[in-house]
Amino acid sequence: MQKFDIRALVLGGMFVSLTILLTYVFALHTTFVHITFGFVPIALYGAMYGSWKGALVGAAANLIGTAVLGLSIFFPGFTLSDFCTGWIYGYFFHKKRQIGWKEAWKPFLLVTVLIHLGLNTLWLVIFYDKAAEAIFLSRLIKNIICYPMEIMLFMFVHRSVYAAIMWKKSVSVK
Repeated sequence: MQKFDIRALVLGGMFVSLTILLTYVFALHTTFVHITFGFVPIALYGAMYGSWKGALVGAAANLIGTAVLGLSIFFPGFTLSDFCTGWIYGYFFHKKRQIGWKEAWKPFLLVTVLIHLGLNTLWLVIFYDKAAEAIFLSRLIKNIICYPMEIMLFMFVHRSVYAAIMWKKSVSVK
């Protein structure tokens, strides 16, 4: 059994808040295509604390963001998608000191194909009762364009956060 970590809990709340801001407030939304940066805090938290905690942050951000901001109607499929997204990032990035293209391409590809193009398209088809062909092409184009940009953004932010954490540890040791 894992011990209770107050730092992980506090950071989890902060990362949920960041995810909500970057997903619901600072984002471009159309009916079928959303361009957001909400993946960054979920992936960072997963890298710091592992797959299950990353999954919980993803799901909590979806539940709280939908409830508080009310920009969309709650649909449990999207909560499952965010849970799976956090789990994938945490599984692949946890305890990695340096993350380059070699380490980042696979989890981002899995999230893009399985979650964004797979599950989320399925949820939209069910939710809006539209044919998958009607919405898939625009979602495919968006994901092809965003895939390399998401990797680069995550690598940049991870490098910066990791450097800050290492600097803090080296200062506190002295």
